[in-house]
Amino acid sequence: MEEGNHSEATEFILSGLTDRLELHVPLFTLFLLIYVITLMGNGGMILLITIDSRLHTPMYFFLRILSFSDLCYSSVIVPEMLQIFLAERKSISRTACAVQMYIFVHCVDMECFLLAVMAYDRYVAICNPLLYTVVMSRQRCNQLVAGVCTVGLVDAMILTYYIFRLSFCSSNIIHHFYCDSLPLLVLSCSDTRTTVIALIASMCYTVVISLVTILLSYICILYAILQIRSAEGRYKAFSTCASHLCAVGMFHGTQLFIYFHPSSSYSIDVDKIASVFYTAMIPMLNPLVYSLRNREVKDALRKVRNKLLIKS
Repeated sequence: MEEGNHSEATEFILSGLTDRLELHVPLFTLFLLIYVITLMGNGGMILLITIDSRLHTPMYFFLRILSFSDLCYSSVIVPEMLQIFLAERKSISRTACAVQMYIFVHCVDMECFLLAVMAYDRYVAICNPLLYTVVMSRQRCNQLVAGVCTVGLVDAMILTYYIFRLSFCSSNIIHHFYCDSLPLLVLSCSDTRTTVIALIASMCYTVVISLVTILLSYICILYAILQIRSAEGRYKAFSTCASHLCAVGMFHGTQLFIYFHPSSSYSIDVDKIASVFYTAMIPMLNPLVYSLRNREVKDALRKVRNKLLIKS
């Protein structure tokens, strides 16, 4: 299409999760509850790890960063979704749309690589326990988190640039509840080939590196666990990985479904449902998974609860 024959969109209209007006108030209530649980769960996890000295280990250091990432990318999506349920005009400026995408991509990339770093941490703890404190020193942990943040920032900057350098002149209605790359590509009247290549490269780069690191780490972990003679020892070693495996399954399972399912079976409604799980449910479930399946976290929670009861 000739870009000169069309006016450039300066704002977008988000269609939201559903067009059925009778569902807006119930869905608003549901997602408000989910968001409150997300804030309390991740905020509580961050606070608990900060104040309890027994949790000042590399594993919980990474878990605290993971909770912060969950808190950030949920907060950049869910409040906008809640506003859409109640607002008559569901518009978002082009600049706000770009900022939302930038923060979201950055946080998702961080989560993707953090899960890989946490798998590496479990590998060192189980396969090289005598060298654990040396390999996973405070300096090394800070370097790993700094690297994760830097990669996320750069990738988010590149993707946001390639998406918003396009012209959006055929329509300004985004058939989604947030500014996602695929619905925006559909609206573009520019040549999107370079942008699609950048998007695919980014997805392959982040997902493949993360999954390969996780897979290799757990192959080594499984081999090390099988060498343990006692059933109790094997159970104890595996239990330290169970919560992380649940988090990996939820995050990467949804991510692979959204971005790598066949284009012939693509449905915007299915994509919205998967995105709800990705953007709202996972940030809520992660702290629950780590707290319910982790004895040290439960002990720390019990200690804090007892202190509060004594003071009251």
